[in-house]
Amino acid sequence: MSRTDLQSGAVAPAVPTNPPRSPGRIAALDVARGIAILGTLATNIWIFSHPGGFLGYLAEPVSPADGWAPVFERMFMALANGKFLGLLTLMFGIGLAIQRNSAVRRGRSWPGSYPWRALLLFLDGVLHYFLVVEFDVLMGYAVTGLVVAWIIAGTPRTQRRWIIATSVVHVLVITALTVLLVTAGAGLGDPVSVGENLYATGSWWDLVVQRWELLAVFRMEPILIFGMGIALFTLGAQLLERGLFEQRGAGLRSVLIRIGAVALLVDLVLAMTLPDLMLVNRYVLAPLVSLGLLSLIAAGWLYRTPGFVGRRLTDVGRMALTCYIVQNILASVLFQGWGFGLAQVPADDRTWLTVAAFVGLCAVMVTASHLWLRRFERGPVEWLWARGYALLARS
Repeated sequence: MSRTDLQSGAVAPAVPTNPPRSPGRIAALDVARGIAILGTLATNIWIFSHPGGFLGYLAEPVSPADGWAPVFERMFMALANGKFLGLLTLMFGIGLAIQRNSAVRRGRSWPGSYPWRALLLFLDGVLHYFLVVEFDVLMGYAVTGLVVAWIIAGTPRTQRRWIIATSVVHVLVITALTVLLVTAGAGLGDPVSVGENLYATGSWWDLVVQRWELLAVFRMEPILIFGMGIALFTLGAQLLERGLFEQRGAGLRSVLIRIGAVALLVDLVLAMTLPDLMLVNRYVLAPLVSLGLLSLIAAGWLYRTPGFVGRRLTDVGRMALTCYIVQNILASVLFQGWGFGLAQVPADDRTWLTVAAFVGLCAVMVTASHLWLRRFERGPVEWLWARGYALLARS
């Protein structure tokens, strides 16, 4: 492709004089991905165990139990809420940058066939949404990734402009919604009235139908955080290029860890004292905490091979899509009425049961991932996904 083509705005540049080098497999990335997957369960497990399901959780997240249980629940939720969503979002952006760098090194165009990947991820999300859980993130990530694939084809300066612009818009939207909710004195779930609690009494198919009927309500979060997604995807790509996972990124990691620590302190104080600011906690402060967490992980596994714990998290990270789907299926079976119905236990028992379920499901994911990868190179969903992409890209 000629210089004229580049000046015309084409996104399929020729191989640059100094193409991105291949960093090899970065151990910290798989570890971070594993932490993000199990961390999302730490947030979602309280939704599964809520007697009113997702709708009940939106209206009143903490169960009306006596004693220490509500305080523990609020603290546990605060530690997890939004942090691992942000970490997972950053990881998707880093993965996108790795794919882009790989294409450039091979002299291939970019985004090239990436839209097929986005389409497959979107279809995965559609199935996951209707058949498993209403708070799926895959559809949103597919759309966001498709947009960011074109953004990271531009210059670093253009990428930084996108990060700043989308971050500002996102913060303004969250601020406006927070003011509205506080002044109106309403919970997020208060405007929704669905009558019978299908999470307790309905069949699996009843919940599928409900997800269709309340599609606009349940798909509100991906729309709400679209700007945040673009910013974090693009920022993840920028962090990879700036050496977050290399020795030269020591200064960057140090700054981000400090930012994350301050954001975590503010987040916990607000979560325990001003629960009406939950949107600010989840969608403004939590992404900053995620940056610090990612930097800690990068620093921890930069100079050494992961030990036993790191290797088990790596197993989960290599099977991230499979584990994300399977852990949600298992939690649905445990807590929803068509399964074991454990969400309907007395309120005083909910806290310890939820924590026990979280620990148990993490153990299942870690063990199953390890055993599977001893025999196979990829997780089952990853294998199906790769086969589907290969067929689409070839056609």
